[in-house]
Amino acid sequence: MSEKEKQRLLNSYGPWALVTGGSSGIGRAIAKLLAEAGLNLVINGREMERLRVVRDELVDRYGVEVLPVAADLSTISGQEKLLEATESINIGLMVNNAGYATSGRMIDNPLDAELDMLRVNVEAVLKLTHHFAQRFRQRKRSGIIFLSSIVAFQGVPLAANYAASKAYVQSLAEALAVECKPFKIDVISATPGPVASGFGARADMRMNGAMRPEQVALPIIHALGRSSGVVPGPLSKVLVYALRTAPRFLKIRIMQGVMKGFTKHHRIG
Repeated sequence: MSEKEKQRLLNSYGPWALVTGGSSGIGRAIAKLLAEAGLNLVINGREMERLRVVRDELVDRYGVEVLPVAADLSTISGQEKLLEATESINIGLMVNNAGYATSGRMIDNPLDAELDMLRVNVEAVLKLTHHFAQRFRQRKRSGIIFLSSIVAFQGVPLAANYAASKAYVQSLAEALAVECKPFKIDVISATPGPVASGFGARADMRMNGAMRPEQVALPIIHALGRSSGVVPGPLSKVLVYALRTAPRFLKIRIMQGVMKGFTKHHRIG
């Protein structure tokens, strides 16, 4: 990033940012960019050991303050733990990155796994967003980043519940971008395609042709405060824009074919 861009981020969203799911993948890549710009960070994940690795890397390389908060956002206690840990910290940017997917036919999956995913992808996103949006309305400038997905725009067989959860995130972000504008809260939704991270392994998907997290993080940070939406990566753009004019039933069939490529090891027939 240019020095001008770093200064813009620090002036607009500093001194602190919160990144959920900050121990790996896109969250970790976004945390690095924010630290490079001079923002102090609260990073959240489920495993303290992994968070400490990221903390040490960012402190050593960029000289910023980093507070790791190990909390499982699929639980009420984990959500509350994160809110309590950040209560007295002057956060100006929240990155709603934590999330995961299930794959295969929903009726074949354990209900507990599907419900846990909704708690992370939907309930925690709503709770944290509501909390910080109320805090942010008192500031002169702030921001909220939502990690949506290319699956958010139609039903997706073999990722039915995950796609539905991201449809919620996408719709919420689009509406809040308008609602929060009078309070100078910059809201942006990012809709990436497949990303090479631990996400695919947890979802039991084989992410062929996936982008690196850094390829997703940089466009998101550049678009923050300049746009209410960003589609990072060429594959994501092709899928999103090519499907835009297709009838909804056709979109569903196309995305079914895409998901079959990621879940060939599942029995689907």
